[in-house]
Amino acid sequence: MLTDRNMVRSLGSEPPIMADGHRAPDRREISLRWLSGTFLTGITSSVLMGVALFAALDGRQQLAIPAEAYATASAEPKDVEKTTRGGRLVAPIIAAKPADRSIMEVSTVLREGDKDVVRRQPFSHVKMMLAANNAAPEDYPAFDPLKIFSADERSAAANRAATIYGSEVESEVSLKTTDFPVASASVPFAGNMTLEEVEENVRSNGSVLTDGDTQLAALSYVDPRRFADDDENIGLGSGLAARVLEQNMSVSVLQPLTPQTPEYADDIIPVRRSQTIAAAMKGAGYPSAEAEDSSRVLAPQLGTEEVEEGDVIRVGMIQRGEEVRIVRISIYRGTKHLVTMAINDSGRLVPGEAPAMLDAVASAFDGNSNQVVTGRDLPRVYDGIYRAALSYGMSKEMTALVIKLLASNVDFQAQLKPTDTLEAFFSVEDESGQATEESELLYVRARFGDTITTFYRFQDPSDNSVDYFDENGKSIRQFLLRNPVPNGRLTSGFGMRRHPILGYSRMHTGTDWAAPRGTPIIASGNGVVISAGWESGYGNQTLIRHANGYVTSYNHQSAIAKGVREGARITQGQVIGFVGSTGSSTGSHLHYELIINGTKVDAMKVRLPGGKSLEGPALASFMAERDRIDALLGNPRQPNEVASR
Repeated sequence: MLTDRNMVRSLGSEPPIMADGHRAPDRREISLRWLSGTFLTGITSSVLMGVALFAALDGRQQLAIPAEAYATASAEPKDVEKTTRGGRLVAPIIAAKPADRSIMEVSTVLREGDKDVVRRQPFSHVKMMLAANNAAPEDYPAFDPLKIFSADERSAAANRAATIYGSEVESEVSLKTTDFPVASASVPFAGNMTLEEVEENVRSNGSVLTDGDTQLAALSYVDPRRFADDDENIGLGSGLAARVLEQNMSVSVLQPLTPQTPEYADDIIPVRRSQTIAAAMKGAGYPSAEAEDSSRVLAPQLGTEEVEEGDVIRVGMIQRGEEVRIVRISIYRGTKHLVTMAINDSGRLVPGEAPAMLDAVASAFDGNSNQVVTGRDLPRVYDGIYRAALSYGMSKEMTALVIKLLASNVDFQAQLKPTDTLEAFFSVEDESGQATEESELLYVRARFGDTITTFYRFQDPSDNSVDYFDENGKSIRQFLLRNPVPNGRLTSGFGMRRHPILGYSRMHTGTDWAAPRGTPIIASGNGVVISAGWESGYGNQTLIRHANGYVTSYNHQSAIAKGVREGARITQGQVIGFVGSTGSSTGSHLHYELIINGTKVDAMKVRLPGGKSLEGPALASFMAERDRIDALLGNPRQPNEVASR
């Protein structure tokens, strides 16, 4: 009798049972089929992975550049609302070509007679890095503080003040609004609908109310069975729409930029003559220590400390506030990459891979290329604004307006910083992006150091006046200027002092501004002249009454300007007189006093109110206009964002 083990062995000696004339499979044929299938599966998997990797990198043959990745590792998210699949999350910031310009067609509405005309109009949106070596295409006026405050602005006619329209139009559209004819209606008004009639309308019309492919449900807090027929069974979830999101989608909370947000940038230095690496970097404004250190680490890899004419030095840096740190240096011979040094985790420059090519490297020697300059080569703020604005399509009149609106917050005589920027949005004639006399400036965002000033153009519907306001609806203009002699010198402040003529101590109730005889004096703010003439020890004196109990006094004038007399209306910056030494005075100066509700106060220390603030319907209209501009420019609104004043 066979045991179980012997039985199993005996079953293996019998040939397989075949049917329908099939032969037994060959062992070598099975092995070949298995090998072919495995080989084809491996090839297919490799091809699919390669295609997926190519699509993920958008055709690039290398991963993210270490310096850019390093900059964004600790940086807050940029001012972008969303990114699309396949798009780069880390976009390169090119310091050599920092300005961004775009022309967009925008629907605007303009009041013409009794009609609102909606038409498409080109607008230019520019973002300018003021430290770039911009070349102004035309001459601009020299810095003159008196002209900044006293220059007359072009008055904007009410019918020329176009505003952004809330919808897109294909061509020109005319809209006319008339009051509903309540008194002269030919058909009598129907009474209020009963509850039963309302329910019947909801039941009959609810099925045809749709939003795209989604059927609208009734109010979510109303039981849908209330409007159903008795024989219908409608669940609580009836009418609710579901939105299906794509897979592999991440949503990040948008964070605002701060002055301490790290930003990566590339500085392109064209070498126009043979010299050492250190000399080329020093000539571009880099400190001697950083230039020498860079030359010392590059020379062993390059084989020499010299760079030839036509070479390009590319410096990658991370800017955090006022601090700038070099994180990568590359040298190109024309467009051919020679060497790259990048910082490692220890903060030391070591050999690195070639970074992605920039168009700015190939165009480094173009006549219109803009290279960022640093250190002692940076111009004044005044020159930087004019050069950048004129280079990117703004007119001299529009630039002068920007200068005037920024005058109360910005020191135009100070030196520019590498992080100073100016963003503007204005109407243009055509796609060339050049502003004309008819162009309107709608938006400006200026960053100087840690101070950010933002303002929007708005026409008040109550009086058709046009002015500029911050994002909270407060006028950007200063209520009163503290110095009515812009190029004067403060020689005596407010308080107790020894009188230069009487010889004993007494209260000095104003501030003295010394200037040569005949220097123009400007009005501190809008107002009405109370008196203008001789006043004993004050000499030639002018008193101007401003809003809310403020009065300014201008004394010791050599002469009072023509037209300045009692009852005359004065605008801020208007010349009202000239510096002199009339009355009890020891030299040419202006004795300036500020009087609030009959009390003389220190004009240099008192907290002055801001300009006009919008309220009520005007504020609501401004907020809507502001939001439309922000939506066009892609500016995210932060709930606690307040403009720096």
